[in-house]
Amino acid sequence: MIVSNTETVPNKEITEILGIARGSTVRARNIGRDIFAGLKNIVGGEIEEYTKLQAESREQAMQRMMMDAQRLGADAIVNVRLTTSMVMQGCSEILAYGTAVKLK
Repeated sequence: MIVSNTETVPNKEITEILGIARGSTVRARNIGRDIFAGLKNIVGGEIEEYTKLQAESREQAMQRMMMDAQRLGADAIVNVRLTTSMVMQGCSEILAYGTAVKLK
């Protein structure tokens, strides 16, 4: 599956637009991570536990978007975007979306 954040795929022609492919995941913080993050907040620096959580969440949202595109019969997903929103305190959604297309 070709995934691109541009509107086209170099050296390929889009022959059909199949619709929007999307994938998301909602994750909550972990109390153990929160305690460690609170300590990090005092001394400063990257909170690696949250960085890892966000990276895993983005990857899962991207994988789900690709599965949705495959379900639509797509060869590629163009104009891919990622967005994050807070669902409730300590809980956020990562959404990956783009246009599923057929290529020539």
